[in-house]
This record gives sequence, structure tokens and C-alpha cells, in this order.
Amino acid sequence: MNRVLPALILLVGATVAQAQSTPFDMSGERPKGEPPITPQILAPQTSAPQAEPPKAAPTQIVTPQAAPPPATQPVVVTPQAVTPQIAAPQAAAPVVPAQSAPQTAPKADKTTAAASVFRRFVVPYSKLRLEGENDRKSWSIYLTPEQAAAQAKFNFSYQNAVVVAPEASQLTVLLNDRVVHQQQIGSSDNPSDISFDIPRGLLQPGANLLTFDASQRHRTDCDIPSTYELWSDIDPTKTYLTFAGREAEKLSTTDAIRAIGVDSSGKTQFNLVVPALAQPGSTKPILRLSQGLALLAGMPNEIFSFSTDTLPPSGPGKMTVIVGTPAELQSLFAVPPAAQNGALATFATDPHSGQQVLLISGPSWQAISSAIDMVVSPTERDPSTRRDLLVTQRWTAPDAPLVYSGTSLSFEQLGVKTAEFSGRRFHTSFNIAIPSDFYANAYGEATMLLDAAYAKDVRPGSHIDVYVNGNIATTKPITATGGGILRQLPIRITMRHFKPGLNTVTLEAMLLADEDSACVPATTSSTTPRFALFDTSQFRIPDFARVEQRPNLAALAGTGYPYNRDGESTALFIDRIDADMLSTTATLLGQMAIVAGHPIAIEPIASSSAVGSRNAIFIGSISQLPSTILSQMNIAATSQVAWRPPTPGQGAAPDSSVTIADWRTRISGGLFQGQLDNFQQWMHRNFDISLSSLRFMPGSEQVFTPSNTNTFLIAQEANPTNDATWTVIASPSASDLRAGVEAMTTQVNWSQISGHITVYSGKTGKIDTVPVNRFDFVMPEPWSLTNYRLIAANWLSSNILSYAFLLVIGSLLLGIATASILSKIGRRE
Repeated sequence: MNRVLPALILLVGATVAQAQSTPFDMSGERPKGEPPITPQILAPQTSAPQAEPPKAAPTQIVTPQAAPPPATQPVVVTPQAVTPQIAAPQAAAPVVPAQSAPQTAPKADKTTAAASVFRRFVVPYSKLRLEGENDRKSWSIYLTPEQAAAQAKFNFSYQNAVVVAPEASQLTVLLNDRVVHQQQIGSSDNPSDISFDIPRGLLQPGANLLTFDASQRHRTDCDIPSTYELWSDIDPTKTYLTFAGREAEKLSTTDAIRAIGVDSSGKTQFNLVVPALAQPGSTKPILRLSQGLALLAGMPNEIFSFSTDTLPPSGPGKMTVIVGTPAELQSLFAVPPAAQNGALATFATDPHSGQQVLLISGPSWQAISSAIDMVVSPTERDPSTRRDLLVTQRWTAPDAPLVYSGTSLSFEQLGVKTAEFSGRRFHTSFNIAIPSDFYANAYGEATMLLDAAYAKDVRPGSHIDVYVNGNIATTKPITATGGGILRQLPIRITMRHFKPGLNTVTLEAMLLADEDSACVPATTSSTTPRFALFDTSQFRIPDFARVEQRPNLAALAGTGYPYNRDGESTALFIDRIDADMLSTTATLLGQMAIVAGHPIAIEPIASSSAVGSRNAIFIGSISQLPSTILSQMNIAATSQVAWRPPTPGQGAAPDSSVTIADWRTRISGGLFQGQLDNFQQWMHRNFDISLSSLRFMPGSEQVFTPSNTNTFLIAQEANPTNDATWTVIASPSASDLRAGVEAMTTQVNWSQISGHITVYSGKTGKIDTVPVNRFDFVMPEPWSLTNYRLIAANWLSSNILSYAFLLVIGSLLLGIATASILSKIGRRE
């Protein structure tokens, strides 16, 4: 023991001496391979600034031969601070001028890495929010063979509501129905950026299905209203695919137009450079090309822009298309020699900017038209051929089935899968499409045959709601206790909210339970299923009346009617031919072609008198449109002068249209109007009858005057001979017209076009419609007694007084006939 104690004292002393002679070192916290920082103590008299230590190991090592002369070294090494293990040249190494190399080298590496990565944004909306306790968004992304074969990484950023419980909430990302990422939802303070590799072979050339699925639960509350506070936002500007290598950016065939994708705001833009834009002969082929490009891309928010002399910059979701003969493009682009001999449609690379462009050329405009036909031909479809699907997969998958008559579709066919649910508000939806001649909004009923189950703890008061296009259609209460199996439970759905084109049907189950009333901790985290929905459920649509109506802007927005029909080409009147007006026209026709499912045949005309008895579209500033056209649309002729929205900083013009009748109504009609409104609400609430339906015949259209708060107008009416349809698209100015068309052709706004007139305010984003009062039937062929009976049923349901009048007349006639017959029977006294 006496020998061990002195040895321990010596060991401790040696350790202390070592600690005093060795300076503090944080090299254990540095990345591997990075050397420790050599300590330096600067003399007080040195005025030179202390240099920062280097950060990269390989470039930090400086040999003594490379060190600068001591005379120029601003650092003075204090002898007592330097340990014997560190040589003088090594001590000077960190502060020599060569230390700038580690700062620039990583930047060069990052630049090189960024240049070798191709990025594609994938969200086709300006905003993407997953709401409620369960929500799911699916759409397809088109990839070229080069992109599908490249190594890919998926990136997205999200932020959620603070009330979302991370331990009970999950966000799942699926590609082609395979889970590629799953995590807890827990990013309420700041957005979280997520990045992960996509397994090789999962992506495929063509359409790839992308799905975001959110399961969210509340932190504290257990009632149904609290579920509306749950949300997770996916940031479109930070949600994209990246592909390694420049090969993925290559566009090899014209089929690659389908892979244009979107930019960070969900928009798709085609930039057409046409030096001969002002030539009358170029208008028809380039507008046909625009429709073909829109159909090939199939994106929901497409914009077209025209120019004549410069190539616009490239970017995500953008494609430059150059159109012209070699002579016209001589100063703009080096056209391949093949264009001198025949039609050419190919992708080429601009040697100046390096961007890939779609080049369409030929020795003449006749040859260019042939090249355009080569591009557009895959989108052609015989208008008389019946469509089975409305293509929507680029923004909502799957495509919507188009229902023409009595049809029953299973939920599996509609894209709704079997699901179990443990929360309080179950939510799912699907899409169906209706043809343009749909006429059953006043009497028709669809039926949902529901296969579902609910648990024992679900109590009466729970209910199942069905919405159509955001409007409540029906409610089915759950009245039984102890759980139950719902087998083909019929839920009747009024068809008044259906419209031509795309329709979204939403099913919600509101589930009440005793444990939610107590709401003890961890109640919201329970995973015990309360409700189950099975994909064997069916949605059944009965036979409905089919007759085309004129005017009908909802049919135009839904299927492109009447311009989607076969027959003569549509007359197109544009007030002037320039880049702005053609950009506006191409954007509008592109959206119409998407809903129609094929390019619309058009024939540009220079005068409105050349329309004849054809369907026609008139586009321009309202002051430049013929007054006879506006009069036919029931638009006030004074609008050509008076419709002038105030410029920024300018107040609205005073209202000079006040009349004595207005003041008489204000003074004496206020009380009566209030009573009338209350009565109308009572009738609608109890009998589902509105005053507009209490009529013998539809009233005439009133003259419409657009407000100065509106900046865009679209109107439709029959032509003077009542054998064709005219549509007017107008604004106070060309700039308002272009901005209005670009706003209204977005997927969010396009579906709101309906009625006789639709107006839009660029300042507020508000959309208003003027409903159709009087319309004409375009009778269907072939003739069908069943269809005519359904047409009569819907018309009489819309005009209740006429129905009541006919009923009374029928009763009187029946009474008279009965009395006449009885008077001849029996014995007379």
C-alpha cells in the first residue's frame, strides 16, 4: 500500500502537467478528417486582423516551403504558448493567404452539383392543403423515358396547424400506389423540408401517380367541430423531383410535350415565337397548334404567350415553341437544312441560351401547317364519337367517367378504396362527369348504395352527409345503437347541383361517441376503428332528360358545348391581330379544347357580318366589338363607353343612375321587401320552393350593364335567327382581357362559369353570374318518347304554376268527361 500511493501521486501530477501544456482542443467535435486548430496568441502590438481558421482539411495543409516569408507574416507567435510538439511553420499555416482556397472550392462544387441536377415541380395548384382527420390528394405526373431511368429524389416542405397531435398524426407519400415516405406530422412552428431517394425502377415512362395522404388528430379536443381546425399545408414552391445528370432534361420526341409539368406556382406556360404573327394566314394554324399543345400537356392552369423577335427565358413548367419558315427565323434561330425541303417538327437546342425549344418549320406556311398537324394529330378525335372519360388525371386522379344515362358505378371504379376510420369526421370524394345536354336539375335523383359499418360506441345523432360540388345534397341519420352493418343502404341525392362537365361528390360520416364527451387524455390517439367504408358501395344515376339548351355557359365550361360538336367550323372574331390578343385567344381556346377533349375547328373572320348561321366566338375590348353583337347578348350598348374600371389611386365614379323609382322603393318598399324575403325563405326551407319557380313561363332576359368593379365578362346567347350560339368574351381594355382570361381559365375559376353572363373582378377576384331566364331547346335526335317525357317532367318542375294550371285543367276535363259519360248511363226519371 505504501508503494501504490506514491505511484498514484506521480500519475496525477503527470496528468496535470500534460493538461497545462496542451491547449484546449475541440477536434473531437469536428467532422472526420478535419485537423485540429493550432492555437495562436497574437502580440498586442500587432494591428493586422486575425484570420479565420480553415474549414476543409485537404486544402488547409500548407507545407513549410509554401509559407510566405517571415517578414510579411502579420502573426507573431508567443514562445511560451507553443508546445514542443508543434513546429513553427505549422503554427503559421492557418493564417497564410492560401486559406482562401477552402472557401471557394465548396462553392464551385455546389455550382457544379446544381448544374448537374434537373428539377421538376410537381404540384399543379398554387396551394395544397390536407384538411380534417383524413384527407387524400392524388394526381399523375408525366415523365419522359430519360427522367424515369435517372436517379431521382423527392423533396417537399410542409407545415401543420398547432393543434395537430404529432404522436397520433401521420403524413404518407405514395408513388404509383407504393409508400415511399411516411412520418409523423409535427411541424407547427416552422416549415419542415423533407428529402428522400426514390427507389430505382419505381418511376416509369408516362404517367406516374403521386399521392399525399394525411391522417390527423387533435391535441386536446374530441368533438366534431374541432376537426375543422386540422390542416397540413404542402408548399408547392418546395415540392419537386430532382434528377441526377443532364440526360433527364433531354426532350427527344414531340411526345415529351406531355412532360412540360408546372412551375413553382402550379402554372404551365407555352411561349410561342412567331415572326410572321401579323400575317392573316398564320392565325388559324398557330391557334390550332396552341390547342394541340394544351391537349398534349393536359395541365389545369395553362397560359399561352406570343412574341415575334426574341426567345423568352426558359424555366420549370415553360416551353418555347418557334414557328416560321427558315427565312423568317434566319435572324432568330439556326434552322436545320431539312426545313428547306419539307415540314419539320422537332426539339432543338438554342446555341446561345442552351435551352431546348420545339421547332416547327418548313419552306412555306402550307408546309408549316403540315408540321403542326404532325404535332396535333395524337389529340384528334372524331367529335361524333362518344367519350367515356373526362381527362382530369393531371390535377385529380383518376379520370372522371362520363355518364350519359342510367348507370351504376362501384366505388372501386370511382377510385374510392375500402378504408377503416378511428376518428370523428370521415371524409372521401370522387368525380363523375355529365354530358352537356344534361337537363334534370329540377326533378332527378341519384342514389348511393352504401356498404359500410359502424362500431358499438357510435351513438344515435351521428349521420352521413353527401355533398355535390360543395353543396349539401342529403343527410342520412344513424339511429340504431350497438353498431351495425349497412348493406346497400340507399341514400337518395337530388341532382339539382349537378352540372355539365366535372362534378365532385363528397361523402362525410359524422360520428358521435360517449368517450368523446368525456375526452380523457389520449382519446384522440385511439386507433380502434369506428367506421368502415367498403369499395363495393355503388353510385347509381338514373336515366335523365337530355336536351341541349341555348344559352348555357355551364355546358361551355364543362364540355366546350356547342363548339365541341361536329359540323361547320366555329367563326372566330378577334378585334385585332397582335401578340396580346392572340395570347388571350390561345389561352381561352386551349382550355376549351381540354374540356372538349379535342381541338376545336375555328375559322378566323375579319367582320362580324361574315358569321352567317354558324356558331361564333367574339373576343376583344368591349369598345371594339360591334354594337349589334352586344345588343344580341342583352348587354347595354352604353357599356362600350361607360365600362371603365378606376385606375389605381383613382376613386370610383359617382353613381348617376339613381331614379325616382329607386327612392320610392327605399321609402315605401322596405318593409314589404323584408316580409317577402322572410316568406321566400320559409317556403324554401319547408317546401323547397323558390319564388323563381312560381311562374307560368320563363321570363325574358334583362339588359345587363357591367359594373366598373368588373374587369372581365363572358356572355352567351342565341344568334338572331335562333339556329346557332354566340359567345362574347370582353373587357374594358386589352390588358384587362388578357389578365381576365388567364384568371378565369384556371381550374379553380373555370368551373364557376355558368348562366347567361359571368363577370370577374381582377381587383377582388370575385365571380358573379347572371342566371338564364329564358332559353331555347335544341331538340335531340333521334326522337325518343321516354326522353321527351323526362324533358316535360323537368320543365314542369321548374315552372310550378304551369304544372298546377295543367293539373287543374286536366281535372276539369276529367270531371266534364266523367259527367258526360255518367249522364248517358242509367235510367232517367
